[in-house]
Amino acid sequence: MAVIVSVNVGQPRPVAAKSGTSGIDKRPVTGPVAVRAPGPKGEGGSGLVGDHISDTANHGGDHQAVYAYAREDLDRWEGELGRPLPNGTFGENLTTSGLAVNEAVIGERWSIGEVVLQVSCPRIPCVTFAVWLGERRWLPRFTRARVPGAYLRVLTPGTLSAGAQVRVSDVPAHGVSVATAFAAFTTRPDLLPLLSDVPELPPEDAEAVARRLGRR
Repeated sequence: MAVIVSVNVGQPRPVAAKSGTSGIDKRPVTGPVAVRAPGPKGEGGSGLVGDHISDTANHGGDHQAVYAYAREDLDRWEGELGRPLPNGTFGENLTTSGLAVNEAVIGERWSIGEVVLQVSCPRIPCVTFAVWLGERRWLPRFTRARVPGAYLRVLTPGTLSAGAQVRVSDVPAHGVSVATAFAAFTTRPDLLPLLSDVPELPPEDAEAVARRLGRR
């Protein structure tokens, strides 16, 4: 059964990165958390009320409203890194269980109670993530693992709570997964043509694909 293990939000804290502060230190909260479409990137932040995003030029907005990461993948990283990774450590808003987040198809829908989310794109790791985690050569290591987690847009607002079940529906026929999109954007540019047939990608990602394929 696919469930939300925890709902996590972050407050601005100092980090040794360009922004000076970050909300990447996300921590589980008890009780329901309101979620809604936050607005365009650069204007809107997180989709979760009470969750802070410092670098709104590069993070947040409607197409990165919610970030989900699987508890199973955190457990694997715990084994590799030899340290505990509590829910929220990777900056995820939703820590899931029983849900193959990286195999989710771009555009599929997750119904969580009254809330409907849509998988939009993979997380591309940034310098702030590396600084926050403090692991040597973290960005290439995370990239090689190809377990990026998924960003989601909010189609139907409502509230999210730990323990809620996740029902997957409306899986697009193109079949391009979060992991495949991540590989195409990072280490496997030969996969980029697959993304040209994915209308559910964020517009900025679709434009980047077109540029790299020489179509714009």
